[in-house]
Amino acid sequence: MKKLMTLVLLLAVTSMSFAQKNEVKAIEKALKNSNFADAKSAVSAAEALKGNMDDKLKAKYYFLKAQALYANGAGSDANIDEAISTLDKLKDLESSMGKLKYTDEANEMKMAMTRSFLEKANNAITNKDYKVAASRFEKVYKMSPQDTIYLYYAASSAVNAQDFDNALEYYLDLKNMGYTGATMNYMATNIETGEEETFADKQQRDLSVRIAKTYDNPRDERGSSKTAEIVKNIALIYVSKDENEKALAAMAEARKENPDDLGLLLSEANVYLKMGNKEKFKALMEEATQKDPDNAELQYNLGVLAAEGGNREGAIKYYEKAIAVNPSYADAYNNLAVVILEGEAEIVEEMNSLGTSAADNRKYDELKNKRSELYNRAIPYLTKSLELRSMNINAAKTLMNIYSALGETEKFKEMRAKVEQMEAAAAGN
Repeated sequence: MKKLMTLVLLLAVTSMSFAQKNEVKAIEKALKNSNFADAKSAVSAAEALKGNMDDKLKAKYYFLKAQALYANGAGSDANIDEAISTLDKLKDLESSMGKLKYTDEANEMKMAMTRSFLEKANNAITNKDYKVAASRFEKVYKMSPQDTIYLYYAASSAVNAQDFDNALEYYLDLKNMGYTGATMNYMATNIETGEEETFADKQQRDLSVRIAKTYDNPRDERGSSKTAEIVKNIALIYVSKDENEKALAAMAEARKENPDDLGLLLSEANVYLKMGNKEKFKALMEEATQKDPDNAELQYNLGVLAAEGGNREGAIKYYEKAIAVNPSYADAYNNLAVVILEGEAEIVEEMNSLGTSAADNRKYDELKNKRSELYNRAIPYLTKSLELRSMNINAAKTLMNIYSALGETEKFKEMRAKVEQMEAAAAGN
């Protein structure tokens, strides 16, 4: 009786072994016919028996399972994610076994998957389908976690897709891993053209300089860090989700680690502006101008803020500073003229309130002269703005009206003709 029991147990174990192999063969057969639905069903059946598989059969099962889930790129995102993790399990298993039967094929499969994901991501970017692009870039990152730039691309694409939840997740991962995106650029000057070019890596650059001797003046330059951009986007996403405290905490942490980073300072200022805290925005912008006094854009933004707050003289001061730094800053000239002309409304209102007495008539003439002075003060800035931006129709119309009010007929006619040309060009478009 004892021998009979042993034989029964042996038969049971042998039967289970056959069942495992049969389920794995079923996956293989379905894959040969590209029948991925049946292959996935067979995977589910085999999964229940996986615990009793030996390592050799389990490795084969992992390889076939990954193929079934990937389905030549037609699998769902969840299935593809599982396919990627299954290939990693296969490689870990065979590494522990010391026998790499399927690892090379798994690596080839991962390379083919990566190429496919990148192609789909790039096509999606071309078609402005940023949600798909984000998903494909994320897949590339999962295939090759050391290539963190693809997670950055996924985050940027998710922002463009307005998919802020996923974008936040990607950006937080990047921040927590200390990603900066600051790569080293290897450059040299093309002797024939005289143009400086960037090489894919240091070795190619050095070969071109030392061996081929077609380039000279080699130099290395580290690219700018993306830390400020990442933290700024994290903060702005928190603001969009009405999680302002998290936004400010993220920014404060980043600035503590990088106190001299102007980009982070400006990002924090923008968060406060988005929250409607203009006083804090102004204070941070003032701090930024002290760190970078030759930044025309900072001066311009302070001018906009001062103008919005009704501080005309302050706005003029900032716009003039912006122009002093950048004499080609068209918007600064335009806004400077706008701020100057804002004083016209008060003058006209006072003129209209006067009576017909001799004193009122004298006051009227004084105010009229004051208005003319204001017009003449604005004319050079409007003219320069129009010179820098030839299709600035608002500047042209304002100049036309000013010349009409000043009685400068020839200049009025000239500007009216210019306005008509602009309007005709706009209508033609």
